[in-house]
Amino acid sequence: MTTLYGLADLTIGTGEKVTRLRLFEGPLDLSFKHCGITSDFVAEFAALRYRGSRNLYREVRHNIGYLTNELIENAVKFRKGGEILVEASLEANRFRAKVSNFIDKIAAERFQHLLSEITTGDPGDRLIEQIEANAAQANATGSGLGLLTLMSDYGAHFAWVFGSREQDLKIPLETYASITLPEISN
Repeated sequence: MTTLYGLADLTIGTGEKVTRLRLFEGPLDLSFKHCGITSDFVAEFAALRYRGSRNLYREVRHNIGYLTNELIENAVKFRKGGEILVEASLEANRFRAKVSNFIDKIAAERFQHLLSEITTGDPGDRLIEQIEANAAQANATGSGLGLLTLMSDYGAHFAWVFGSREQDLKIPLETYASITLPEISN
């Protein structure tokens, strides 16, 4: 049994031309340094077709880098062992990403609760509410500010699919994201 949050349409394929990167658990250990390096690589790769315009190139590189970094950081921060798979694709003026990892049951329940809150209503309103709630709490964690900022300020769309795997206490999580890119002018 799977549980879906967000837009179901995002979970239907990531396009024909997909770049896949696997971040393996191992002697180097996965850390936030790997998030930045990986998201910079994905952003640079995606922004190359905009290199004819310095401003568009910088905008696209920043937006994709921020989106990808947020997804990978969440996967690293909340994962329950194992590798992280990052998939990215470009079709016309749409960037799509999918990040797959495993989380434990407690993290899954907390994240599902957070998603049920942040995926309802207007993202801009939810962002302001969450900023105010975080300001009232000294040690706010797992607030969803990054995801809300991406939805509100960058027009990102998301879907999360939680699988079920009770035997080994690891739950597969697939996070899908989509962001519109500017048209390339000739």
